[in-house]
Formats: sequence, structure tokens, C-alpha cells
Amino acid sequence: MDMESRISSEIFKSTRIIKMKSIIKYAEEKVKLSFMELKNSKTEDKKLYKWINIAMDDLEENAFYGVQIQKRLIPKVYIEKYKIDNLWKYDLPKGWRLIYSVANGEIKILSIILEWMSHKDYERRFKY
Repeated sequence: MDMESRISSEIFKSTRIIKMKSIIKYAEEKVKLSFMELKNSKTEDKKLYKWINIAMDDLEENAFYGVQIQKRLIPKVYIEKYKIDNLWKYDLPKGWRLIYSVANGEIKILSIILEWMSHKDYERRFKY
């Protein structure tokens, strides 16, 4: 992300009304393993690893950093598979999307990473 984009992002983050720290969790072990595979990649995936890492840092600072997806637009596959009632998207560079849900775990807020996908796959999943 270039400096101008980062500054714009910081200004945008500071104007958020709701701000709550969270702990990052993965919805499934295979999501965590896929993320770790990106780290060791020698391809463009290494950049994706870096972007997701930045996103997770942002989500640890504020679980509500992303854009909330309207309940009526939440794909049924997420509701059935993960039993979630909210869904958020974090826009990554080059059209990638990080999809996550916010949950209350005991006294802590959790940001649960469901998956990441290209913009094209995002449009298919959300039927845009």
C-alpha cells in the first residue's frame, strides 16, 4: 500500500464510531494452514500474505475496521457452515477480499477469519 493510501486509511480508521480490539481466530484449521502456505510462497501469494497480515493487525486494533455486509446478503453457506449472524469484508489490494465475522467469546471480542478471495470470486460468492 503506498503512503497516500495508508494515510487515507488512517484518517478513515480514526473517524470510525465503533472501535474495539479483538483477537484473531481462524474459522477452520485449513484456513490457518492456507495462510501459512502463503508465507512460504515464492510467487505473488507472498504479497497476499503481507496484505492479510496487515489486515489482521488492523482487525486486532478494531474488529469493526471492515465494511459490514447486510444480513440479507450473507451467503447461506456461511450461515450454515459457521453459524454466524454477521459478516464483514476487509478490502485488500488488487481486488482481494478478506471475509470475517465478529463474535463475543467470553469477555473478549474475536475476529474470525473465514476466507479470502479475489474480487471475481467475491462477486460470484455474493451473487453480484
